[in-house]
Amino acid sequence: MIFGNIPTTFDADRTFSGICPINPAQLENEQKESRVNFSRNFLRRFQTEQNDFLGRIITGDETWVYSWDPETKRQSAEWRDFDEPRPEKVRRKQGALKVMQMIFFDMNGVILCWPVPIGTTINAEYYKKVLQDKLRPAIRKKRPGLLESGILFHHDNAPVHTARAVTDVLAGYKWELLEHPRYSPDLARCDFHLYPKMKEHLRGQRFETEEDIIQATKVAIKNLDKCSYVTAFKNWLQRIEKCANNGGCYVE
Repeated sequence: MIFGNIPTTFDADRTFSGICPINPAQLENEQKESRVNFSRNFLRRFQTEQNDFLGRIITGDETWVYSWDPETKRQSAEWRDFDEPRPEKVRRKQGALKVMQMIFFDMNGVILCWPVPIGTTINAEYYKKVLQDKLRPAIRKKRPGLLESGILFHHDNAPVHTARAVTDVLAGYKWELLEHPRYSPDLARCDFHLYPKMKEHLRGQRFETEEDIIQATKVAIKNLDKCSYVTAFKNWLQRIEKCANNGGCYVE
């Protein structure tokens, strides 16, 4: 696929899109067909509108950031002599303190990173208020042109996102809601791109307070290469194209 010159300029413990509730190998035919239909429709629209289409998309989702998240095996790898014994490592769980981060971004970077206060119940009403009181003002400040050109809004099918209170707000703003097929974390940029890269910067660090987690998350996002957001969109298109061509199976 030719991408062209893409411009560079619930409850708190609810189930997240990134945690697939079924084994990828167990997708039913109806679910695969839904993924294929989504992919083909998306690609047709991209072929028609090109980068104007991608440039108007804002994606949002939620993720936990922990006070302690152990390094991956790759991150904790160290050089040693051939005959030197491998050091013993204690398996450690994630820290008990955690902050829910609601992050919204487009091709040019993060528009809003909103930390949900600990103890807050994340339901449709709360999510709606974030869209109204936090995201829309942030778009007006950082991406004023998008409000005029027309926003294409993309999030997953979590009940909080699909509630009538939320869809009514989006319709009132005249933000077009893009489809997202069920059981498809492999087609969600937050899950396969933004959050893994952000958390790579945070792993191995210890945070003592909620504010420490919030500030570290801001720094991690700030340190991400701006080009990585364009890369996320390119990878998204590639994954969607693969999904359209592989019969709706999961994309690695």
